[in-house]
Amino acid sequence: MRRFLVRRLAQAIVQLLLVGSIVFFLARLIPGDPARAALGDAATEEQVALTRAAMHLDEPFLGQFLGFWGRLFQGDLGTSMISGREVMQDLPSRIGNSLELVLLALAVSLVIGIVLGRIAATRADKPADHALVAGSIFGISLPVFVVGTLLLLVFAVLFPILPPRRFTSPWEDPVAHLQILVLPVVTLAAASCAVVTRMTRAAMLETLNADYVRTARAKGLAEKRVIRRHALRTAMLPVVSMTTVELTTLIGSTVLVETIFGWPGMSSLLMNAVGQRDYPVIQAVVLAAATIVILVNLVGDLAVRVLDPRAEDN
Repeated sequence: MRRFLVRRLAQAIVQLLLVGSIVFFLARLIPGDPARAALGDAATEEQVALTRAAMHLDEPFLGQFLGFWGRLFQGDLGTSMISGREVMQDLPSRIGNSLELVLLALAVSLVIGIVLGRIAATRADKPADHALVAGSIFGISLPVFVVGTLLLLVFAVLFPILPPRRFTSPWEDPVAHLQILVLPVVTLAAASCAVVTRMTRAAMLETLNADYVRTARAKGLAEKRVIRRHALRTAMLPVVSMTTVELTTLIGSTVLVETIFGWPGMSSLLMNAVGQRDYPVIQAVVLAAATIVILVNLVGDLAVRVLDPRAEDN
């Protein structure tokens, strides 16, 4: 386990170095001038030149690259070219808002998906199984923006149970925060829940036909105990492995969800920064997202090794 951790941490460092370098170059390929974006079209060329100098955009490209890494190694993510605020003033709260959506959506999809997958597997080829399989296929087929738009149309327009309102933190008004949280979480969880249902069903069906499960039944154990103690735990191994993939997918899906529902998260911050050519913010958000994804994959691999002692360090 120690060797595994050391190797994965070394890989994580290399991955972050690559991601940081790539996003530095890609950000500067975005059409437009950050200085012009900050000043507006009415600014003179002299004003634009002075602003470019203040943003250090007139420095050699290599100098900008080395300066980016030099500041980053000192824990400085930079200062927004547009607002003049340090990125660390806004990024932590934005990350927290996005993670709140993602983790709640993942929890909802896992709880519902595992329960539905277990029901489908234990009632294979019966009406309940067919209905759940059809529903999961339908859920996977619907894009996130379609689900979000339909939920807004039904629950905010036709039946205004959850009308749109400004973002309120849970510390200001927990009830209002919960009300604005429901639709984004359901939108994110819909497709993920369908995937978990199908994965749990497939894993359970394979496990229920295993020899050791048949042996447990032959010994006279109750069916519920056989399923819970012998079949479900083994069936959770592929589900845990898939969970890391689903979590990264949910992080990517927040781009659309935060836009649809006006959620002030990490993705909406990134989209605004791209539109304004705000290089420091773009770099910081992408690096933060990459760090989260790498940590998620590491935790997922550790969980698989805990659940399955036969797993080897490959």
